[in-house]
Amino acid sequence: MATYVLLSTLTPEGRKTIKDRPERISEVNKEIEKFGAKVVSQFALLGVYDFITTIEAPNNEAVARLSAELGSRGTIQIVSMPAFSVDALVNSLKGSSKK
Repeated sequence: MATYVLLSTLTPEGRKTIKDRPERISEVNKEIEKFGAKVVSQFALLGVYDFITTIEAPNNEAVARLSAELGSRGTIQIVSMPAFSVDALVNSLKGSSKK
């Protein structure tokens, strides 16, 4: 499974939802599993984004579907990005310098 970072911003409706029902955050995380993904970590943020969530998912298409489905509800906007370890980057850079 690949790793992805989701940066989420709540809409006004989303802020009202979690104020009235904070447990909704955990419910959405369980829904993420229905897309074949797994929440690895999640943090609330101060600033431009409200949450950063790290997930594992089978591929880009699954994450695009997840982001579109959750975003279509009108309570959240999501920026999804594939992520990889720094070790993988270093190994890739070492391999490219041998050419």
